[in-house]
This record gives sequence, C-alpha cells and structure tokens, in this order.
Amino acid sequence: MAHHEVLLIKPVDGLGAEGDQVKVRAGYARNYLLPQKFAVALTQSNRKQVEALKKRRTSRESEELAGAQALAAQIAKVSLAFAVKTGEGGKLFGAITSADLHQKLTEGGVVIDKKKIHLHTPIKTLGKHEVKIKLHPEVSVEVSFDVVSENPIVEAGATEAAPKVIDPYAEHTKMAQNAARAAEKAAKRNRK
Repeated sequence: MAHHEVLLIKPVDGLGAEGDQVKVRAGYARNYLLPQKFAVALTQSNRKQVEALKKRRTSRESEELAGAQALAAQIAKVSLAFAVKTGEGGKLFGAITSADLHQKLTEGGVVIDKKKIHLHTPIKTLGKHEVKIKLHPEVSVEVSFDVVSENPIVEAGATEAAPKVIDPYAEHTKMAQNAARAAEKAAKRNRK
C-alpha cells in the first residue's frame, strides 16, 4: 500500500493538528487532505514552515483554552430546573436527555455544542442530578440540575381520600365499546 507524508495546515480530527507531519494513505491525501487544503505534500521547503505552524497552533490552543475556561465560568452561573409530567408515585413520563439539557442551556444564554454534554443515560427520576460537560480536553464542568414534578404526586395504592380520576377520553371509550358490540351483533346475524 502506498503512503504519503503530508504536513497538516489545519487540525484534522483523529489525525493531528497543524504543524504535524503524518503518514497517510495516498488516496486519502490525494482525494481529501490536499484538495480541502488541510495539508500540503511534505517537501524540503515545506519543512521550514513547521515552526510557523507550531506557533500558530500554540496560539490557537491557548485561545481555545481561555474560551473554554470563560464558558465554564458562565455555565457555573446557570441554574437548571426541569418541570416534568409525572404519574403515580412520581414516575416520569419520558426522560431528560442531553438534547433537553442543551435546549435549557441555550435558553439560559450559553451557546455550546450538544456533543460536549456527557449524559450516559437519560434521567428518569425526580430529584437533583449532575451532568459533566467537557468543553476542552483540559476543561470540564459539572452542572447540577433539578427534576421536579409539575403536577402533585399521588402515591400508588393510596386508598384514603383517593382523588377521583376523570377520564378525558371516556366518551371516546364508550363510543368504541358500542361500535364493538354493534360489530359483534352484525357478525352473528351474518353467520345465521
């Protein structure tokens, strides 16, 4: 297999940052890295550019780190609370996902990539929870949030003064039952 050595001009995920000399497959270099101006072919004259690229890399990385630290301070000031619908015993309908957290953060004025929120499993319980947001390889912040019920919690099996449950679809249920009875009667008539 043919390989080419290239000098990266821009950071490429999974490959390296600017100023890195990497060995890649010839097709990858020819068809993607070189036309997209992510890299240049490694020649003697290009080797001299390495120092300038490394300086640019360190300045970019320091700016990213400072930006991540400022964003972490901004995220630490935001308080999050989710009001969710619950059933008997405080059981949630649905779950709180990283998409919900991302939406609340953007509503709070924090612009962040959704992929940086590391929520391993969706939250399905009421109470106080924490999630890790990794803003930079060196900067991560723990955000705590509350999940509360927007309706009063009725304990399962509570017999004393149990509230009467009103079925909003009772009329539809009765209509469906009547339609089923009529269909049974018609089927019996047709069999005779």
